[in-house]
Amino acid sequence: MSSDALRREASSRDASGPSGTKPRHALSRRNIFLYGTLIVVALYYLLPLYVMIVTSLKGMPEIRLGNIFSPPLEITFEPWVKAWSQACTGLNCDGLSRGFWNSVRITVPSVLLSIAIASVNGYALANWRFKGADTFFIILIVGAFIPYQVMIYPIVIILREIGIYGTLTGLVIVHSIFGMPILTLLFRNYFTSMPEELFRAARVDGAGFWGIYLRIMLPMSLPIFVVAIILQVTGIWNDFLFGVVYTRPDTYPMTVQLNNIVNSVQGVKEYNVNMAATILTGLVPLIVYFVSGKLFVRGIASGAVKG
Repeated sequence: MSSDALRREASSRDASGPSGTKPRHALSRRNIFLYGTLIVVALYYLLPLYVMIVTSLKGMPEIRLGNIFSPPLEITFEPWVKAWSQACTGLNCDGLSRGFWNSVRITVPSVLLSIAIASVNGYALANWRFKGADTFFIILIVGAFIPYQVMIYPIVIILREIGIYGTLTGLVIVHSIFGMPILTLLFRNYFTSMPEELFRAARVDGAGFWGIYLRIMLPMSLPIFVVAIILQVTGIWNDFLFGVVYTRPDTYPMTVQLNNIVNSVQGVKEYNVNMAATILTGLVPLIVYFVSGKLFVRGIASGAVKG
């Protein structure tokens, strides 16, 4: 192309002006409204947490002054120590520590058992079609939306008859069973979204059911496993209903212990201890979310909730 043609093309570009979308200003009305709304919502949810933290770091004389939003004049961790190891619930004065270890013994096996079974169920429903698979899947979906309250009494009778009512083993079985329907749905949808060519190639190479699951599907499914872990840890750790129904005082989980501490009618109402106990009870789900939040988003975006 000659120099005259190049000059003519350049002049025509200048005459037509720039193309593409116009860049938006940082302080546009839209951005101000968007970020303003996000800040207001964030403050709305963070304000109760702020009140809980500052109250838990105050002594009772300072709390009685009535200003719940002011920072502590003198920071004390005595309420935290008392909430963990000294707060009384009835005749027991060992705080949340016993409930914490009970919750750990409930949560860990429940999460592992429910996720292991649900992942195999989802894999089978997605890649190994068998007779009655659709009916089985419909039953699982219906089971995921049955209210827990409807099943409480029948499960009490079943656990009593097999001799594990009031034990941690019985509560682990209950949590595992109730967690499997929704987890099976998540795993089934995730495995369905994976390239079918991988499954077919493995079948051609002679891999069987467990070989494909352990060597191909499992290594590629880290995001959905993180989603399942977060959902199960949060649901089981925060559960109160099953804990108070299917256990006894010596095997109460942390949430039931917290309720007993906060609603205790013995002695003076210690709001700083109650706030510290509440924060301690919620620390485990918060830590799980903060540590694995990015993988949780990846799992959701990769087909965890695709129909």
